[in-house]
Amino acid sequence: MKNTKQENPIVKVGQTVPISIKRLGINGEGIGFYNRQVVFVPGGIPGEEMSVIITKVFSNRAEGKIKKVFKKSKNRVTPPCPIYETCGGCQIQHMSYTTQLKEKRDLIVQAFERYTKISKDKLNLKKTIGMDEPWFYRNKSQFQVAKVDDTVIAGLYSKDSHKLINIDHCLVQHEDTNIVTNKVKQIIRDLNLSIYDERKRTGSIRTIVVRTAFRTDQIQLVIVTATNEFPKRDLFVSEIKKRLPQVTSFVQNVNEEKTSLIFGEQTEGIFGKETITEHLGDLSFELSARAFFQLNPEQTVKLYDEVKKQAKLTGKERVVDAYCGSGTIGMWLASEAKEVRGMDIIKESIMNAKENAEKHQITNAHYEAGKAEKLLPKWLKEGWQPDVVVVDPPRTGCDPTFLETVIKIKPKRMVYVSCNPSTLAKDVHMLISNGFEVEQITPVDMFPQTAQVEAVCTLVRKSE
Repeated sequence: MKNTKQENPIVKVGQTVPISIKRLGINGEGIGFYNRQVVFVPGGIPGEEMSVIITKVFSNRAEGKIKKVFKKSKNRVTPPCPIYETCGGCQIQHMSYTTQLKEKRDLIVQAFERYTKISKDKLNLKKTIGMDEPWFYRNKSQFQVAKVDDTVIAGLYSKDSHKLINIDHCLVQHEDTNIVTNKVKQIIRDLNLSIYDERKRTGSIRTIVVRTAFRTDQIQLVIVTATNEFPKRDLFVSEIKKRLPQVTSFVQNVNEEKTSLIFGEQTEGIFGKETITEHLGDLSFELSARAFFQLNPEQTVKLYDEVKKQAKLTGKERVVDAYCGSGTIGMWLASEAKEVRGMDIIKESIMNAKENAEKHQITNAHYEAGKAEKLLPKWLKEGWQPDVVVVDPPRTGCDPTFLETVIKIKPKRMVYVSCNPSTLAKDVHMLISNGFEVEQITPVDMFPQTAQVEAVCTLVRKSE
């Protein structure tokens, strides 16, 4: 096994060193230097000077915790969440929201400086699109359940540990998810239900999942169990109906595996519909327990509007919606395009996309299961040349074969929606090395109080 520690490290664990924080890291930590040694400091803000106790040393960096701040940033605020430092779900609550937006933009600058040769002044990077109210925006919570003495707790695991942090009131969750989760904990305790013990692999109740629809106020409760049998099911249902009449969909999911994944393959509706309805703009979607849907509906509308703006459609374009999922982005664009064709390797997603298009009477959107790198050349042979390619890949970025295919088919415009600045910059480097140039990048803050930033990047083909 490769040794990650330096043979002659500049700093040692336990050493206290002075650090000036220069920038924000991809995980929200402050980044500074000590004798050219990179030091990551959670809680540090660019412009601050502090003494730091070194906690870990690696071959290419060190990590430390703040001992004392000598020069405090005017942008530092007191985090309103009482468990902010132990929970780990948010990383930058200690920064003013204006500063969060500025630093998220800088994360994209850093990624492009590292992975491309585009100078900062030629990047055409816009200001980050933020929220008017950057709290209570998440429409879904997934809290693990445990029992401590006689108390039922539910929450998230603390960063870099397996200690479960109880969360009674999360400031980034929709209030309804907080209310429902807390009452479910009370019902589990009152009925003395069997709770899953990960170490012993005994018990049943694993996870409380709550999703609320912002526009329809419908609420779905999912209880993930480690057993097919739901303990005291009838009593539980009776208490849910009595104490939580606002729950419109109650579902059991069974996950018997020893895994960090939340959901198992088996899902059963207990009462109400197995879906809830949510709206984005004029579109509506039926959401089942395991269906993917953007976690911040308000910012999703802004994100999709930015995609439409950068696509610059006139009604004459053929548009490809790659990695299309249930077809949301393609349907958002369909009214201003000649035709939209979407593809995804997950057949269930394509079925959902077809159903959604039919429900909304969108006749110029067509969906096919399969890999883009196979379908695009096939369509090209059939005489269908895309003018615009829209792609919204996972955090790992685009498959290199897909990028090679895009380079070969030469669309006039490519709109790349990214949730990872590093993989975006790497993919853009490949595209600009093969006939494309960056027209514009707009960051979108989908997850305030966290270090994550989304971006809409448009590339156009250079004039030949």
